Amino acid sequence: MREIDLKGYFLSEFDEHEIVAKATREGMAEPFERLVEISVESVKNGGKLLFFGNGGSAADAQHLATELTVRYVTDRAPIAALALTTDSSALTAVGNDMGFEQLFARQIEAVGRPGDVAVGISTSGRSANVTAALRKAKGLGLRAAALSGRDGGDLVGLADPLLLVPSATTARIQEMHITLGQILCGALERRLGLV
Repeated sequence: MREIDLKGYFLSEFDEHEIVAKATREGMAEPFERLVEISVESVKNGGKLLFFGNGGSAADAQHLATELTVRYVTDRAPIAALALTTDSSALTAVGNDMGFEQLFARQIEAVGRPGDVAVGISTSGRSANVTAALRKAKGLGLRAAALSGRDGGDLVGLADPLLLVPSATTARIQEMHITLGQILCGALERRLGLV
């Protein structure tokens, strides 16, 4: 068994988290505000938010869609949101019959409508199924938005707004994605006059 300085490791992880959190706070206000605005416009006009991603980003998609459809702070009217990561039959059928790259694009084609907001989540910006879905969304008249990290990868120029966490560490990017997502939920409740 390898010996490590647990206290040192613990503190260094928090140090890195604080640095990334501060940089995210300083650089994300404008794209975050745009995400809130397009989401409010969509919901007010009968649209919905569609969240999707892989692995930890899939979990974030489910988390955020649930916060919006059920409740975030207090009981209130639901906000229309779906996670495209939860239907195991659809995921396995698309993966098997059409290929993993089409996993979310096919669902966007089925349930997305012009004016909806497609929110892809990819820490690297290089998830082929996320970029394919955002391309499909744009082609169908949805708004294509994303949360990413590092250099944004293939999402740069595709997603607008693109909330790009200034870090190359997957764990830190994921921490900021769920933080930004939680703030999005709270902002939508308030902007829609639900709380």
